[in-house]
Amino acid sequence: MSLWTSLEPASATVDPGGSTRVRLRLRNTGDVVDEYRFELVGPVAPWTRVEPPSLRLFPGTTGTVELIFAPPRTPDAVAGPNPYAVRITPTEHPEATTVPEGNLTITPFTEVRAELVPPTVKGRFRGRPRLAVDNLGNTRLTASVSGSDNGDQLSYDLYPSNVQIEPGRAAFVRTTLKPRQIIWFGSKEQRPYTLNVLRSGVDPLAVEGTYVQRGFLPRWLATFLGVFVALAITFVMLWIAYKPAVASGATEKTVEAGATLAPSPSASSSAPLPPAPTNTSAPPPADTGATAGAGGGGGGQATATAKPKADTAATAVNRLAASDPSGRHVCYRAFVDGKGWQIPVCDGTVAGTVGQARSIKALNVAVYGVQGSAGTAMVHDDQSTNGQGKWLPEWTAIKADGKDNYIGSTKKDAPYLVTFTWNIGSGQACNVVKVRDQDWHDQSCNNARPDLNTAGSFDNSRWIEAIKLTV
Repeated sequence: MSLWTSLEPASATVDPGGSTRVRLRLRNTGDVVDEYRFELVGPVAPWTRVEPPSLRLFPGTTGTVELIFAPPRTPDAVAGPNPYAVRITPTEHPEATTVPEGNLTITPFTEVRAELVPPTVKGRFRGRPRLAVDNLGNTRLTASVSGSDNGDQLSYDLYPSNVQIEPGRAAFVRTTLKPRQIIWFGSKEQRPYTLNVLRSGVDPLAVEGTYVQRGFLPRWLATFLGVFVALAITFVMLWIAYKPAVASGATEKTVEAGATLAPSPSASSSAPLPPAPTNTSAPPPADTGATAGAGGGGGGQATATAKPKADTAATAVNRLAASDPSGRHVCYRAFVDGKGWQIPVCDGTVAGTVGQARSIKALNVAVYGVQGSAGTAMVHDDQSTNGQGKWLPEWTAIKADGKDNYIGSTKKDAPYLVTFTWNIGSGQACNVVKVRDQDWHDQSCNNARPDLNTAGSFDNSRWIEAIKLTV
């Protein structure tokens, strides 16, 4: 028995949720009539069918069947190339099986769902909801999480603030909400808030929740204490105003008896009174602590309240490295004019602003798994004569992973960044940049040092608005 086969085309591409067809041609080169059965082999077999499922050919004739691939729009249809094979079994000679092979490429798609569990939390000093992030796409998801609310009434502690989720899996972000002001007395208040799931190149996914802040003491207890204190003060004032006078009759009788027994003034000469005592002792020292307190606290001991440690690029990349110690990561944050430092983002997430006409004045970068980073920038020059900015005088080089690297200045009158240049110790450094009045530039990549990766336009009047970095 002999059989000739051909897949047309041998490599095909299909979108999840769609379908594509591949033609399988075969010729019976034997000398007997035979019937052939077809069976798909490989990961694509569950959602692939053959029409017709069998084919009968006379010697020397050619027939055709179609392979119909219809991957579902689910995480099971993993993006990328998927090899497959068709097992062809002849009825007359089942031992002479033929297995032609092909390749099916499934295109990637992204679908993310996020949910707060529970959506409403209650507490006096804090609330602890959890954010569930589901990756319903067929590619790995990298995202960061941030929180916001109207009026800046809450602070947010998110762990982890950056997540990497495989297709069909979910990640949970533990969230601690803390009110900035405590309600000592009174009824509860509702404080709506939003957790944003930030991904590179797409709008944030917003998940809304409510934090119900309870008063430290209930209203009825505050009323009771107020009435009790008022009654106590009234009682004390009445006691002081109407205190009864108490006289001692025994004392009066004693005074009368003494007057009767005392000798008359003519019977004895009056003795001179002793001189008044002279106070020769020094006055007690002044209370320096009280004096200093009355004069503005100069002598008292000041109590310093430590500021909470800022969340920098280094803290973000070290958290990410703890969950993925074998990976390569870059985290970064932007100092935006009029807004200050943003929260750090990682691995291609947007830092800065888009369409708000705000410039980036400084960048904070930290890497992991690439042997450190170095960088400098071209900044706006008021005295430029060639239409370009001026380079900062020095490079800032950090040759260790997990350390903060700062480019630019956060001073009030500091110039904005026109161009940003950086490199890393190993691998590739890539960037995508958005400058004033222009669309996003194409991605630019360069090898490790001494190669340089540059982002910007060199135009003195066009500042960097937003940037995305990857390694």
